[in-house]
Amino acid sequence: MYKDKIEKILPLVQKPARYTGGELNSVVKNKDDIDIRFAFCFPDTYEIGMSHLGMKILYSLINSKENYWCERVFAPDTDMEEALRKNNIPLFALESRDALTEFDAIGFTLQYELCYTNVLNMLNLSNIPLRSKDRGDTLDTPIIVAGGPCACNPEPLADFIDIFEIGEGEEMMIELLDLLNEYKKNNKSRKEFLLAASKIEGIYVPSLYSVTYNEDGTIKEFTATNGAPRVINKRVVSDLDNVFYPESFVVPFVEVVHDRVVHEIFRGCIRGCRFCQAGFWYRPIREKTVETISKQSQKLACTTGYDELSLCSLSSSDYTKITELLEELLGWAVPQKINVALPSLRIDNFSDELKEKLALVRRSGLTFAAEAGTQRMRDVINKNISEEEILSTCRKAFVGGWTAVKLYFMIGLPTETDDDVVGINVLSQKVVEEFYSNPDKPKGKGVNVSAGVSSFVPKPWTPFQWEAQDTREELKRKQQLLLETCTSKKIVFRFHNTDLTFLEGIFARGDRKLCDVIEAAYKNGCTFDSWDDKFNFDGWMKAFEDCGISTEFYGSRKRSYDEILPWDHINSGVSKAFLIAENEKAKNAETTAHCRQKCAGCGSNKLNGGKCDALNKNMVH
Repeated sequence: MYKDKIEKILPLVQKPARYTGGELNSVVKNKDDIDIRFAFCFPDTYEIGMSHLGMKILYSLINSKENYWCERVFAPDTDMEEALRKNNIPLFALESRDALTEFDAIGFTLQYELCYTNVLNMLNLSNIPLRSKDRGDTLDTPIIVAGGPCACNPEPLADFIDIFEIGEGEEMMIELLDLLNEYKKNNKSRKEFLLAASKIEGIYVPSLYSVTYNEDGTIKEFTATNGAPRVINKRVVSDLDNVFYPESFVVPFVEVVHDRVVHEIFRGCIRGCRFCQAGFWYRPIREKTVETISKQSQKLACTTGYDELSLCSLSSSDYTKITELLEELLGWAVPQKINVALPSLRIDNFSDELKEKLALVRRSGLTFAAEAGTQRMRDVINKNISEEEILSTCRKAFVGGWTAVKLYFMIGLPTETDDDVVGINVLSQKVVEEFYSNPDKPKGKGVNVSAGVSSFVPKPWTPFQWEAQDTREELKRKQQLLLETCTSKKIVFRFHNTDLTFLEGIFARGDRKLCDVIEAAYKNGCTFDSWDDKFNFDGWMKAFEDCGISTEFYGSRKRSYDEILPWDHINSGVSKAFLIAENEKAKNAETTAHCRQKCAGCGSNKLNGGKCDALNKNMVH
């Protein structure tokens, strides 16, 4: 048996605890009592996957059903993969150590475009055909499901995935597994199941749709077949207070990226930054109550033993009752010596009151997203913060005793000039000067301003989804310009890899023709593409060349408003008319007020019965 082989190879690999299972709060069930087995696959290492809140939620949700069993699977690192292949051991789930072929369904979460080759590698290691069409017409081969933020444009993986979950999975997942249970018991075919699944709100079955192309390579028509719905509506969870949330998390044996209790306090974002996919995709706004957050967080702290609680959202300080929430949490967390972390702070609402509350927990560096160095550029992207607000916030932090500030910026944004790029240096230097002009600054300590500079990637479901992406050469030139014009040793730059950005942009807005490229790159040895030490750029370029696919067509090409985009058959709730209007305003550096000041009419609340927690009786509609 290969399970005996697993025991023999574990001592031979780095961090064998990644593959052993048996952690606190992991779930083991009697297979004789189980109707549906689900393998939740994270296409990256254990340390990354075990930090993911979505996996924690769905793992506990599926296991809350007595006759369903969810197990975890992570992409094996290269040493473990080599050992698996050398010893003819298939990829296995941690809880049972069973091969993935013994499961009824396998689910991948797609957090990042550069995990796609890892999806193929995990299927190959499991002896499961890569392409949906090669898996037969029975339900004996596992159904391959994918969800997560990258599923908002599922087309680059359309040939490999049986079912995409579009939107939020807490309710959709159980409906899908209930249907699979019914169809397996009644010996239905794979084709019958997939057609029935397509009728579930939020489920997209790519094999039920055909695509034709124009001579210039753009999409001519996207057609639903066999009675599948013409448009797939994003699934939205309406009530976060009453939707399932875990009472415990699996506690890893090894240190992971986010080794703490994580609690989601609301979904969506009121801000409308025009580059931000998550800010539009996760609309409408839905908040949890203070009581629910506190009760659930305290339970998780108790069942896991963690001494840190991190509040999770796209913009935590935009939570309506953030001060009341911190008072409630600190009331029980401080006596128990549990630190409360509040990431994703907005520069324009870092109040004195909030600063005082944060002073009660362990001191660490503050992180703020300025995004651009000039006011014109911040208006283009609708950041809606002024330079004075940025400097005032840093001033408050320095007066409060902080000596380290991280600022996030982007280069390559639409309409950007060299003056906008150099403006990042100018603004960062002003932050340094704010520290040294503070008469109460800590004696004997200097300031550290870390400027993280990423490169803009046009993403689906944003006002910039039609924009061209800067070439690799242009992004590298702008990075060098920043280094050459920086005059302070107190400012440290951290740049994102431009080759990774280049590929991310291609797959973010890609269509089905890229399936061949992904498979070719995988066969060229490309896996763990988001890891600098494993990234094989030449392998990717050869794949594009061998497939006759132009990288420029997908990356540095501006789209017209009337072009059919690969994701146009999906309804995110946010209307195309709204996104076009925001794109036009960006060209003129015109801003749009955030959702609590004035509803801009994005349309996302229509998928939630007209409800949006950004709206209240004092708002102008």
